[in-house]
Amino acid sequence: MELTYTNKTALVSGAGRGIGREIAMGLAKAGCTVICSSRNPSSCGAVADEINASGGKALSIPFDVSKPEEIRAACVEMLKQFDSIDILVNNAGITRDNLMMRMSDDDWQSVIATNLSSAFYLTRGLLRPMMGKRWGRIINISSLTGQAGNAGQVNYAAAKAGMIGLTKSLAKEVASRNITVNAVAPGFIETDMTSVLPKTVVDAVVPLIPMKKMGKTQDIAAACLFLASDQACYITGQVIGVNGGLYM
Repeated sequence: MELTYTNKTALVSGAGRGIGREIAMGLAKAGCTVICSSRNPSSCGAVADEINASGGKALSIPFDVSKPEEIRAACVEMLKQFDSIDILVNNAGITRDNLMMRMSDDDWQSVIATNLSSAFYLTRGLLRPMMGKRWGRIINISSLTGQAGNAGQVNYAAAKAGMIGLTKSLAKEVASRNITVNAVAPGFIETDMTSVLPKTVVDAVVPLIPMKKMGKTQDIAAACLFLASDQACYITGQVIGVNGGLYM
């Protein structure tokens, strides 16, 4: 079965690197027009340039997802250029790890704003045209940590768990408009974010993964591409774990 994405426009937040970049590249290769966003104009711009150079269609709209006013302005700009955003991938995320007793207010607020509130503001800003069109795919990138927790990451785990609740609730609200809302929960994936982990941590975790290896960004993109396709029309409110069998 060939997956199809007929005349679709997609927005990928956090598209400048890692998982977001891979998702953006995959959607473009499948024929979607892709809007690449990140806080850093050069990083999302480079991904859009790479897509265009390879024959795809992309543009970059940089904005800081931790700032609601920037999200609102970006949504207005996007909807001036396109009737609707058909596929929304809420991927942007940061970590500010520390034990709870040592975690600062800023460590908490910045992670919640970037990883969770951004998904609310972006989705709300782009939802009405999607509902009018009666077609849409919303994919939220959660995490295994949001399902199982992890010491030193109460902020990150809370944000990613919140994303799951957002996904399940919104799925019920918009199902009648032919819009699906799903979450993808990566396990340990080879990215810039995990590259800073001490070797001792990696050496301790990998043996616990039934597949005995960390995943790749392509593994997450593949799950997102399926959920974004015309063929995934009866899957909504679900959390798809891409974790090599690991559940902490």
